Amino acid sequence: MKKGFMKTVLIVVPLLIVAVLLMKKKDMSYRQSILKTIYPVIMLPGKLFGSKNAIQKNTASIKPSVDFYSLKVALNNGTVLDLNQFKGKKIMLVNTASDCGYTAQYAELEKLYQEHKEQLVIIGFPANDFKEQESKDDAAIAEFCKINYGVTFYLAKKSQVIKGGEQNPIFNWLSNKDMNGWCSQEPKWNFCKYLVDGSGMLTHFFAQSVSPLDPQIVDLIN
Repeated sequence: MKKGFMKTVLIVVPLLIVAVLLMKKKDMSYRQSILKTIYPVIMLPGKLFGSKNAIQKNTASIKPSVDFYSLKVALNNGTVLDLNQFKGKKIMLVNTASDCGYTAQYAELEKLYQEHKEQLVIIGFPANDFKEQESKDDAAIAEFCKINYGVTFYLAKKSQVIKGGEQNPIFNWLSNKDMNGWCSQEPKWNFCKYLVDGSGMLTHFFAQSVSPLDPQIVDLIN
């Protein structure tokens, strides 16, 4: 039995090494390449079984007490984005990271943006809050997103998105029901998505397990 096991190991291990080498993509680490390759597997449980509180809705159409359009976003290129200019458009706000199992959602977010850019704005908020999966600086994050996922939507300056004294003001609004009217849900992990409608009302929260291209999201954009 031991000889058979060792023989199997001697066959399988080299094959695994070759597979990892083949999965290595330019401008990505081995970890990033592997995670991008197995992303469909990572998403499968959510598609099959869903998850608790994966989608939260503003069912009562509660209006915010703090005007969403009074907020501004510090972008990773050093400029400031005034959200007031996007009245009438839907806005998706997503906390992101480069070394996460969900990082491949960058590509899905970009596809969603390209197909609906007339009525949709997407802003990514890189953060290092979960298992230190965003260690890069702002310039490196922007380069990584552009080269590997073709990202053209807005990227904010790296910040903290979970609750605390240094929480990004946008995510403070998104996760504080006293400000947005109903939602207290901070990001559970990287790539949680919040959707604000054309009047500045927060309408939905989608957990990381929900793809940006989920039919429910696409229907809401349309």
